Amino acid sequence: MAIEGSASEARERRIRLGMVGGGSGAFIGGVHRIAARLDDQYELVAGALSSSPEKAEQSARELGLDPSRSYGSFKEMAIREAKLKNGIEAVAIVTPNHVHYEAAKEFLKRGIHVICDKPLTSTLSDARKLKKLAEESDALFVLTHNYTGYPMVRQAREMIANGELGAIRLVQMEYPQDWLTEDIESSGQKQAAWRTDPSKSGAGGSTGDIGTHAYNLGCFVSGLELEELAADLDSFVPGRRLDDNAHVMMRFREKDGVRAKGTLWCSQVAPGHENGLKVRVYGTKGGLEWVQADPNYLWYTPFGEPKRLITRNGAGSGPAAARVSRVPSGHPEGYLEGFANIYSEAARAIHAKRSGTKVDPAVVYPTVDDGLKGMVFVDACVQSSKRNGAWVKV
Repeated sequence: MAIEGSASEARERRIRLGMVGGGSGAFIGGVHRIAARLDDQYELVAGALSSSPEKAEQSARELGLDPSRSYGSFKEMAIREAKLKNGIEAVAIVTPNHVHYEAAKEFLKRGIHVICDKPLTSTLSDARKLKKLAEESDALFVLTHNYTGYPMVRQAREMIANGELGAIRLVQMEYPQDWLTEDIESSGQKQAAWRTDPSKSGAGGSTGDIGTHAYNLGCFVSGLELEELAADLDSFVPGRRLDDNAHVMMRFREKDGVRAKGTLWCSQVAPGHENGLKVRVYGTKGGLEWVQADPNYLWYTPFGEPKRLITRNGAGSGPAAARVSRVPSGHPEGYLEGFANIYSEAARAIHAKRSGTKVDPAVVYPTVDDGLKGMVFVDACVQSSKRNGAWVKV
């Protein structure tokens, strides 16, 4: 997927990238850096890598950044980089949720493209403000709902869009984990501490952290839009301030004469599940099933016929999957490659902006609109659960 050329051409082609957050010991920051470099489309040149100036400086040294381009705050970085002749063209925001809005605002208003981790923000109010800012800016806004980058997810989406499942009736989404089965946030475990803190995570716990992923994936694959939901949220661990388990029923807007129904289960207290993301879609002509733990396979069952296995780049796999694959069938691609596909799709759009050309219609990445839908989903889940599972329109 990388474009070949000389070393100097490669440097010129690479998008100059900055990063907010993602310093030493931050899991997702490392994932973003790998994803950005996998197809040789970006070069990390600046960062405000921690809210602690000392840790930011140390992290910049570890990554080999020029000390003059290591910043103590994202605002300082946005102001200075916007003035530099070779300042950053894009920024990756990989902080806890409560920082997303303020950080994105500083870069968007200076015309710097934003690649932001999900969920969009910590509050629905901030999400709506951020959508307005993104629409007013000439810069692109990309949200890293990374599971939409998997080739077989693109395959499923293409098959449904082509009508191979007929009119969609049912969508089942689930994302169980077990890492918060015990009260590890009280021990000071960093990832657990901020994810269970409403001031940093927002109103949703499991719903915001992984429920938004499952919801986004179900809508991305099926092409459906949510109309209303009924949710039952729990905080099973005593003293936990945010939900660690959710069961959600959904009614989608009518499409092809059918008003499809959906269910979503997300949990962080389900022993035996490390990262059990799964989506199933059923229509009038057949069904599909994709499991993130086995991502190179897609199960397809035409109604009345035997179940079929479609493999990535194998027989039956189409162009939507092929354009985001790197290796032949039988060679596994997974989480990092799927994540990199979001960065590479963003790079294609940024390169089109650079050259003043239209972006290829095949380029697909999650946007601020997808992020706002995710925040509306979380808010509706919380409101419904407070009303004993009442149906809430979105």
